[in-house]
Amino acid sequence: MEIKRYLPLFKLRVCSLITFSAVVGLIAAQTGGFSVKKAALLVVSTMLASTAASAFNHYFDRDIDSVMARTMKRPLPSGAISGSRAVLALSALMFILSIVLSFITLNKMVALHLALGAFVYAAVYTAWLKRRSWLNIIIGGLAGSFAVLAGGASVEPYLCLSPALLAVVMFFWTPSHFWSFAIYHKEEYARAGVPMLPVVVGDSRTAWYILINTALLVASSFIPVFYGYHGYAYAVTAAAAGAYFLFWNIRLIKTPTKEVAWKNFKASMLYLGMLFGAVVVDMIIGRGTFL
Repeated sequence: MEIKRYLPLFKLRVCSLITFSAVVGLIAAQTGGFSVKKAALLVVSTMLASTAASAFNHYFDRDIDSVMARTMKRPLPSGAISGSRAVLALSALMFILSIVLSFITLNKMVALHLALGAFVYAAVYTAWLKRRSWLNIIIGGLAGSFAVLAGGASVEPYLCLSPALLAVVMFFWTPSHFWSFAIYHKEEYARAGVPMLPVVVGDSRTAWYILINTALLVASSFIPVFYGYHGYAYAVTAAAAGAYFLFWNIRLIKTPTKEVAWKNFKASMLYLGMLFGAVVVDMIIGRGTFL
């Protein structure tokens, strides 16, 4: 089936996480009733922007994807899709649809944040930094932060501090998350000539960088509590999830193996899910958002 061959281009699990982050940004900025219509439009617009960037990533990285076991079965390197220009055109079309839809139905600031998020991932991370610098994922992590800001802007078009603080959390989360993944796949990145941090400095030093970054992440997660945006449900979850994630960071320092790195990667997913889930719960309890 034609559609089935194209679906892997869109990295639907990753894009769903990005879209969930945008919805969390919307909820964090909420002060009145919850608009299902606005949330639905945000979901569609964010999915279009993020899948557009993902398709571009498949197009641009088709050469290095062909030498990594993890990615060689992707549609372009495997030959499941033969026309790379068609993928590029599809990426451009989805990007335009996202910006037009969000601009018309939401507002210009949502469109701007979604455009910047897609641009950072596609142009800054994929095309510029990924093959040149170990800083790639640090700067590239801004893509997720822009999704949170887009969600906040759907409620308050101009800068709203609550979603902005969650965007900072998202920024710090990305390196700890991805560097763990990069340790697990270090040999493949080295074979492809991609200077991910473990390739450049080794697993042990990367583990220390992860711990330092996670400490900043956990600290940043409490700033919204300090400003009074979230209450006990969020604070308790941030403490528990942060302690769990730091525990695995320390385990990785003691035993910098692929197996522990993968568990640390999974812990990072659990951490973000718990933290952002707590934002939703906290808003229901504290503000009656959905009542």
